[in-house]
Amino acid sequence: MKKFDRIKTIQLLLLIAITAASLVVILRNSELYALIATNMAARTISVLLWLTLGLSFLFLLYDFSSYADMRRENSELDNAVYSDALTGIANRYSVDAYIGQFHGRPLPEDMGVVTIDMTNLSEINKAHGHSGGDMAIQEFASILQTAAGRACFIGRNGGNKFVAIFRDCTETRLERFLDSVESLTDERNALHEDARIRYSAGTAFNEGEDIKTVTELVALSDKRARQANSK
Repeated sequence: MKKFDRIKTIQLLLLIAITAASLVVILRNSELYALIATNMAARTISVLLWLTLGLSFLFLLYDFSSYADMRRENSELDNAVYSDALTGIANRYSVDAYIGQFHGRPLPEDMGVVTIDMTNLSEINKAHGHSGGDMAIQEFASILQTAAGRACFIGRNGGNKFVAIFRDCTETRLERFLDSVESLTDERNALHEDARIRYSAGTAFNEGEDIKTVTELVALSDKRARQANSK
């Protein structure tokens, strides 16, 4: 894409330079100007050349317009591929891609993971239908985004499962995130007593030498979330 953009920009600049140079030559050379004005063959050649330059401008403008449309379509496609259709946050594919960038690399010492499960989604679906369940998922995803700000990567890692991955992490940052999630969820539930959201969370951070990869760290947080739900 960038190479195409550079090539077309160079073509446009060269065309402008050639056109400007041609005008200067014609206007400054009185004999040439008179020849074009009085000689039919010279005038015909001149008209054809200017027509060629004009068409070249039009084709270049069309290329730039098509390129802009193509970039917009690619951006929309990327958004469709990497974003969860229901919530707008990163989808499972995007979560896997984010984790995949650390494949074969040592686990960063400053990485922390929180896995959060909506534990009563099936109950909400039974009471309010799938539309009610979808709305609860959307609202919970919004809560997680608000609680995280720009402090971490947030993704939906399954139907009722979400994951937050922190870099430059500390125990305090994890606690603040979870406190914010709890506070925001309580505020939301106060407005929807008939469809309260319940969730469980598991964290994994600075686990020592037993956990050596990001995948293992995510799996540990997921295990702890399930254990918290079973209590």
